[in-house]
Amino acid sequence: MMTRPLLKLLLGALSLLACCELGYAQELPTTAPLVVVELFQSQGCSSCPPAEANLNAIAGQPGILALSYGVTYWDSIGWKDTFAKQAYTERQWAYARHHRHGNVWTPQVYVNGHSDLVGSDRAQLDQVIADATTAQGPPLSWEHGQLVVGAGKPAADCDVWLVRYDPRTINVAIGGGENGGRTLPHRNVVRELVHLGNWDGSPHSFAVPPSSFRGLSTAALVQIKAGGDILSASRDSAAL
Repeated sequence: MMTRPLLKLLLGALSLLACCELGYAQELPTTAPLVVVELFQSQGCSSCPPAEANLNAIAGQPGILALSYGVTYWDSIGWKDTFAKQAYTERQWAYARHHRHGNVWTPQVYVNGHSDLVGSDRAQLDQVIADATTAQGPPLSWEHGQLVVGAGKPAADCDVWLVRYDPRTINVAIGGGENGGRTLPHRNVVRELVHLGNWDGSPHSFAVPPSSFRGLSTAALVQIKAGGDILSASRDSAAL
């Protein structure tokens, strides 16, 4: 028969084990890692529709955050891109400077901010995605209108970006330029890109501002400053 002191000791040990397991579970990242695929394209570029089709095809795949940015430097060639913003062109230039490219071009894809390629080459795109590393950065979670970035040890200071994109397929009739007369389907078009602040490795919370558009999905990126690698990415499932 078990004595009362021994029973108390056993119950205490079980309670301590349960608390440890709970604490361990709470320390785990709350979201699965994502591979971030960013396409820089323009509706006025005749080489871009195949790349846009590739992005559309992978947009719904698990573990991938596919984003389409409309750039502005084709806008004077007969057709102004309906989704383009100067901020997206500047983002592509930040990548170019970081990677020591002398120019930007379309259709260009960056995977996790690390590798770039021609977006129309589907086989190469699939291979770069398969080879991408996804578990480098801090855990991210979404809590009561806040983005919570956990602790980590980045190699350099990081930017924290909020990305809002339209998950629908949007068909755009092109009225001029190289794609004049065509109707081009777009998916995961970025409509808002907001710099929330910086992250230096210590835990931090960022207020998530309201969107100017309805029906958008929301994601966050932790990225080495000025166009470096994306260390962490997360979708806000509550905003879907």
